[in-house]
Amino acid sequence: MTNGTAVPTPLLDRHTALGAKIVEFAGWLMPIQYSGILDEHRAVRSAAGLFDLSHMGELVVEGPDAAVGLAAALVTDPPTLAVGRAHYSMICAPDGGILDDLIVYRLADDRFMVVANASNARVVSDALAERLAGHRAVLDDRSLATALCAVQGPRSLELMGPLTDLELGAIRYYGIAEGTVAGIPAMVARTGYTGEDGFEVFVDVARAGELWDALLDAGRPYGMLPVGLGARDTLRLEAGMPLYGNELDRSTNPFEAGLGRVVKLARPGDFVGRAALEKVARDGPSKRLAGLVLRERGIARHGYPVQAGERQTGTVTSGTMTPTRNEAIAMAYVAPGDAEPGTMLSVEIRGARVAAEVVPLPFYRRPT
Repeated sequence: MTNGTAVPTPLLDRHTALGAKIVEFAGWLMPIQYSGILDEHRAVRSAAGLFDLSHMGELVVEGPDAAVGLAAALVTDPPTLAVGRAHYSMICAPDGGILDDLIVYRLADDRFMVVANASNARVVSDALAERLAGHRAVLDDRSLATALCAVQGPRSLELMGPLTDLELGAIRYYGIAEGTVAGIPAMVARTGYTGEDGFEVFVDVARAGELWDALLDAGRPYGMLPVGLGARDTLRLEAGMPLYGNELDRSTNPFEAGLGRVVKLARPGDFVGRAALEKVARDGPSKRLAGLVLRERGIARHGYPVQAGERQTGTVTSGTMTPTRNEAIAMAYVAPGDAEPGTMLSVEIRGARVAAEVVPLPFYRRPT
């Protein structure tokens, strides 16, 4: 159900024709499932899945000071990126709280693309515009002009190879290259949000339907299915990947989320949030993100309390019954002393306490 104000993805007609259930998500009309979450999840783990990610934000920063301007705005060190490479990053508030998590691609010496979550694209765009002021850099919000499709799964490389003039095997993980896919000018990145190998394909929004159709046709012989938001969430949770609004938000800093490695405190120069994050790095976080496996029957959901004996130690941020391992898993913020693997806690589910064991993240790693 929608309130009538959501923006349709450029591929909405394709999703409807495939029988997808459509929901409102982050201001967009998006497919939550097609054939079913379990089937879609298993297709990605065993073969491949096709995702419409056209709701994501694409922000291009260009100019002589693009690199140093982004370095002042983000917690990572964009000037160290080689052309054709990318890294995971965050944009933080002065107090260290996370405004959004991002992927930063270096397209040329003086040209970068910052990909933001759909729900935060405007927040990130506004913050970057403010933080780039005084630098010789121009911000171009290309979100509504750009469509994004992703092919994820162990057969992604072989099914996409014949469609492109790029040597996909030569694109390293967190790399990006410009070429054509199905004859359509595209940027192809070896990135994703599922825990599997795969590629994200950026094209002009006018060519989105052509791209989707070509990828879907190419993938069918390999067992590829279109995948909605439901399986995207179970896949990323198994892979221990945080979701903004669940594991990440304005009241959480990168060290609490177990992502302190992203914050480059050793680099020279100031960036927004540096002083606050230096203090957290020195003093330690006030909470820690932990993986949980329920050892009794039940499914932990977002917002459920986590107990250490009679004391509430934290709150579940995400939870599901994992299709791959067939057990109930969750991520939760708990007190630092309760976050060590092997610690026994409990989750309060409809008034009952269900035993849960802290385990290392991620819950799933793809076979090597």
